[in-house]
Amino acid sequence: MSKDAKGVILARLFFGIFRVIAVIVLAGLTSWACMAFHFRLPAAGWIKIIATCVLAIFASWVALSQFRANWWQALTGYAFVFTGVLVWWSSITPPTDGNWAPDVARQTTGTIDGDILTLSDVRGFQWSSGADYTAVWAPQNYDLSQLQTLDVFLSYWGVPQMAHFILSFGFEDGRYLAWSIEVRRKQDGAYSPVADTFKEDTLVFIAAQETDVVGVRSVFRGEDVQLFRLDAGPDAARALLEKYVEDANALAAKPAWYNSITTNCTTVVFRMSEALGRHQDFDWRMIVNGYLPEYAYERGSVYTGISLDDLRQVASIGERARSHGLGTGFSEAIRVGVPAPLQSAAH
Repeated sequence: MSKDAKGVILARLFFGIFRVIAVIVLAGLTSWACMAFHFRLPAAGWIKIIATCVLAIFASWVALSQFRANWWQALTGYAFVFTGVLVWWSSITPPTDGNWAPDVARQTTGTIDGDILTLSDVRGFQWSSGADYTAVWAPQNYDLSQLQTLDVFLSYWGVPQMAHFILSFGFEDGRYLAWSIEVRRKQDGAYSPVADTFKEDTLVFIAAQETDVVGVRSVFRGEDVQLFRLDAGPDAARALLEKYVEDANALAAKPAWYNSITTNCTTVVFRMSEALGRHQDFDWRMIVNGYLPEYAYERGSVYTGISLDDLRQVASIGERARSHGLGTGFSEAIRVGVPAPLQSAAH
């Protein structure tokens, strides 16, 4: 076989592979755009259906054209159309106000003057069931020189791969300040991981008492809440708390969309790892956060004097929380039997 013939065969093989890849990419981009139309197009339902069908038909024609002589013209046309979709998508900005659900109605902000942290709205709801509560928001002051401990709560509500992430800062005076990054749902709105990847709801930083944000999950919602004491000294805990306040203030000034994949309660794991002095490469368990205990155990960030299975067992606070109730002493009761890291014993 001549060199020219081999060159023709290789060129055909190359363009064949290119066209197959192009079809796969077209399918992915079109699927995303159709979902974006479904969730965010400001139009009646039947108009959304028509727009989705037109885009799907056009994309199908472009895909078939990849195996014809005019393939590049069809692909160029699709690029122009998809660029228009992206321009429309980028124009959808998060609202600054709305008819929020009461438990996410306020965004905590804070100021730091020397060692004194003043927070504008600390949530301390008094829950009588998973849906009934007395709403309490109040300003609170904390002396950062008295900051002692850093703990993490993982609340499992469904599959073991994912959990809600809460960090809690413990002070010498016995108070605990919990931070929960949540979906800012609308009144009567429901959480949807799929919808929240398409600019459905915004993000909110909630500073709260543990009897509220931890108690409602462990006592009334039936979630498996696990508590892990972290190996963090006061300086590291303070740096992380100050970063929380900075991020909360920035979010109050400029709202951001919640995204189930890229912008959620797990993004703070990276900062937590830095605060603990664990400058590690990316680990998939930072995203699939149900496995964070394994990640922390391997790095010695939690107590390693017993097996991880045994640690998870004592870390599960549900029975202790329900037995004690949401009254005075809740934070102390849920920590009974939960060991601090071996390194922290010397702090």
